[in-house]
Amino acid sequence: MKMLLIFRHAKSSWDDPGLDDHERPLNKRGRQDAPRMGQLIREEELQPDLILCSTAKRARSTAELAAKEAGYQGEIRPLDELYAAPAEAYLRVLAGISEKFDCVMLVGHNPGLENLLTLLSGRVEPLPTAALAHVRLDVRSWSDITLRTSGELIQVWRPKDL
Repeated sequence: MKMLLIFRHAKSSWDDPGLDDHERPLNKRGRQDAPRMGQLIREEELQPDLILCSTAKRARSTAELAAKEAGYQGEIRPLDELYAAPAEAYLRVLAGISEKFDCVMLVGHNPGLENLLTLLSGRVEPLPTAALAHVRLDVRSWSDITLRTSGELIQVWRPKDL
C-alpha cells in the first residue's frame, strides 16, 4: 500500500491583473490556510516522505508553508509538468517515484487534482483552495500506478471545516 496526499494550493492573489498566472502569490487567507493544513498533517500523523509540487508560485508557497508547520524536513520537489496539469500528468509523475517513498504529497491545481481524486477513489469530491485529501492506494509500487489504479479515499479536509 502507498499513501497519497492530494493538496490543492491555498488561495492566491488576483491583486495584480498584469501578473502572469504562474507568478501569482498567495493572498492573506492563503498564507493563513497553508500553515493550518500543515498543522493538520502533523496532528493526523500524515507527514509525507516526499512533496511534489507545481512550479507555480502559489503552489510552491503552499507546499513550503505547510511543510514548515508539519515539521517536514524532506525534499520539496517543484515540477514543471504539474503546473495546470491534467490528472494523467499527476499519474505519470507518481509512476516515476522511487519505491523508498511510502507517502507522497502532491501540491497542485484544479481541475487536475479533483479529477485525479475521482480517478483514484471513484468519488467526486470538491477540492477548494487549501483542501487536503488522504488516499490509500492499492499498489505496492509507484510504478504500478495507471488510469485503472484504485484507492480508498480516507478523508478530505477543507480549511473552512477546521
